[in-house]
Amino acid sequence: MEALVCMKLGDPTVPMTSDSSPIAAVTKFHPVPAIASSTSVRVRIRATSLNFANYLQILGRYQEKPSLPFIPGSDYSGVVESVGNGVSRFKVGDKVCSFAALGSFAEFIVVDEKDLFLVPEGCDLIAAAALPVAFGTSHVALVHRAQLKPGQVLLVLGAAGGVGLSAVQIGKVCGAIVIAVARGDEKVQFLKSLGVDYAVDLEKGNIIESVKNFLKSKNLKGVDVLYDPVGGKLTKDSMKLLNWGANILIIGFASGEVPVIPANITLVKNWTVHGLYWGSYKLHQPHVLRNSLEELLSWLSKGLLTVHISHSYSLSKADLAFSAIKDRKAIGKVMIALEGSTAGRSKL
Repeated sequence: MEALVCMKLGDPTVPMTSDSSPIAAVTKFHPVPAIASSTSVRVRIRATSLNFANYLQILGRYQEKPSLPFIPGSDYSGVVESVGNGVSRFKVGDKVCSFAALGSFAEFIVVDEKDLFLVPEGCDLIAAAALPVAFGTSHVALVHRAQLKPGQVLLVLGAAGGVGLSAVQIGKVCGAIVIAVARGDEKVQFLKSLGVDYAVDLEKGNIIESVKNFLKSKNLKGVDVLYDPVGGKLTKDSMKLLNWGANILIIGFASGEVPVIPANITLVKNWTVHGLYWGSYKLHQPHVLRNSLEELLSWLSKGLLTVHISHSYSLSKADLAFSAIKDRKAIGKVMIALEGSTAGRSKL
């Protein structure tokens, strides 16, 4: 089968034709994974999502470090190709999606039936592949942890990225007042098209004063929930906007800088700081992930969510896909499409 294999740790944006590239596209010769048990399901992958965590993992800078060589990849969608003799929930031909610790950058993957989700009728498979990690992270953070309520003010940093856009949309579904922060006019205009209540361009002036003026114009005291996949100085500045009793959701550190949240101010203002490592829920509270993804698929089927695919690449162009992540070129999700699948603004 076709697969992308990480042979050594390094920068996956290095051209795959170079000897220094850590990744290699293996065409036709990589073994197809066997049905491992009576409840195993083999899925022919149609699309798989590229997340910042995949980039960090190949660099060797992610918290989970698999043994080399390995096939990267996490969330995916596809069609059931084969089932074990004990499988009762799925049949050959069913459209499914899921997530895995590794292995989705390939033509086939084998998983237990308990880890699969049926894609609702009418839902696009590429959209379904983009759903689990990005939208799952935001759903667990906003709905399960912060318990976002209608009328609360949600501030989303890095709002034009994969998780950022998902947080913006979930915030609107929950009835929140959504303030989105991004860099550059193209991203800001796109966020406005999604119906955010206020969009701030990091390239234009003081964002704190800009957001304060918006809050004042709406007779709002401050921000109730901070969604932060960025870190660094932007986190420190955003804390000046938070209400008493606010929830801070720590999603990641795309800036490369881990922020310091003062414990004394946290105490005085009764803030709650939530660390959110979405993948660990599969080990500790798998029912939370299952309930979350089932609700997200329901929202997707009802048209409450729109998955915006910024770029879609083949496995042989994975270096370009990683570059789109590294260089922050994407507005929304970056995808790997197999079997001739296409989607989004850029198809390579």
